[in-house]
Amino acid sequence: MATIKRFEDLEIWQLARELSTKMYQLTFSGPISTDYRLRDQIRGSCGSVMDNIAEGFERSSRLEFINGLSIAKGETGELKSQLYRCLDNTYLSKEKFEELYTDADLLTKKITNFIAYLNSSKIRGQKFKNRET
Repeated sequence: MATIKRFEDLEIWQLARELSTKMYQLTFSGPISTDYRLRDQIRGSCGSVMDNIAEGFERSSRLEFINGLSIAKGETGELKSQLYRCLDNTYLSKEKFEELYTDADLLTKKITNFIAYLNSSKIRGQKFKNRET
């Protein structure tokens, strides 16, 4: 696996950014734009997914990165639940729901797989590079 030097190079962060862009677009028009609480929750969740991936990466510790990824995964689950609320309130079509849910579910799976990879890795992170074990 190639060494990642910036969080922007992570596929999961890129996917989170794409999903965030799609979700934000939904919140600027139509019925979601006037359901202020749900709109703000959606924006918060999708932004938090990206932010927690980035924050965890920047902490330069494998375990802290895994923790950030775990939080990001939880936020993705929250976003999937919010999508159901949008569907149930007819804020979006079944087709749009399925598209966005599929994107979110793929992100969940990729974060889960990345956590599994990091859990099996012996790399401790830059924070601990020059420390004794």
